[in-house]
Amino acid sequence: MGRRVVAIMISFAWSLVCGQACEKGLRGTERGDSPNLRVLGYVFTSDWRAVTSRIEWTKITDLNVAFINPDVSGNFFVPEGVAQLVNVAHQEGIRVFFSIGGGSPPAHLEQLLASSEGCTKLVDGIAGVLERYGFDGVDIDLENALINEHYAPFVASVAKSVRPMGKLVTAALARWNADQIADETLAHYDFINIMSYDATGPWNLDNPGPHSPYQMAVDDFMYFNQTRGVAASRLFIGLPFYGYGFGPGAPESIYYRDIVARWPEGASKDEISLPAGGKIYYNGMPTIRQKTQFALENGAGGVMIWHLLHDAENEWSLLHTIQETIYQPLK
Repeated sequence: MGRRVVAIMISFAWSLVCGQACEKGLRGTERGDSPNLRVLGYVFTSDWRAVTSRIEWTKITDLNVAFINPDVSGNFFVPEGVAQLVNVAHQEGIRVFFSIGGGSPPAHLEQLLASSEGCTKLVDGIAGVLERYGFDGVDIDLENALINEHYAPFVASVAKSVRPMGKLVTAALARWNADQIADETLAHYDFINIMSYDATGPWNLDNPGPHSPYQMAVDDFMYFNQTRGVAASRLFIGLPFYGYGFGPGAPESIYYRDIVARWPEGASKDEISLPAGGKIYYNGMPTIRQKTQFALENGAGGVMIWHLLHDAENEWSLLHTIQETIYQPLK
């Protein structure tokens, strides 16, 4: 009870200090504002109804709809409701992207990328989706085996096709396989969403521990910024709103909102020890604040969230923690 009272008092005090700045400051330059840090969140196409009703639009600047992938013939199908989501987001001054690929892309995507005819159809399809639905850009989330000899020509073709339309091209990339991507390919991206998470997980049970520690975010940012020479303003640091479990009694994966619903004290920690002996690792409020602070201090273009609907809807909200850090950074 005491923790809730304190949290409510802090929240009320913050609302008085922040005032209108918090309500519109993250909406972006379309509304005449210049946020210190952009906040991009991923959502699934199937969640469009939940997004329009649950997302606090004033706390994000960018929305990435995942995933819109081609069928076996290379034709793109945009799920019902996505057009409405784009319209609502634009009314709120939010940039909206659609993402192709993902960690578990359709098997035929590799075959399409491997042929000149398939690649051309993909590029034309992406341009068509951008034009028809009014997306602000496309996010290329090709991972693992899809970062191959066909990757660079595809990215270059997409950039050449959509830039004249005034659209942006972005990427979701991890440090562990970015060495396979040439500098000239990275240069095609307006910004890069760094996937600073999944260092371990259910696929690697022999390596239990944090999958997204603070130092990983620092190292990943420094790799792209200093080793690869990508401007800090073109880098978005990835923040996980989920956790992984290891050992007896632990779930393989779990949303942050479910962690704090069951263990409210977990909001201020990065791990939960279970009675059966297992552990859950994730990012609580202090670590999300620390990573956001690092992004601010190092001139990053923004932070990226996977994904928005995993957040808690109360005083333990990680999205609120991000916003609070942007407008009241640590001294």
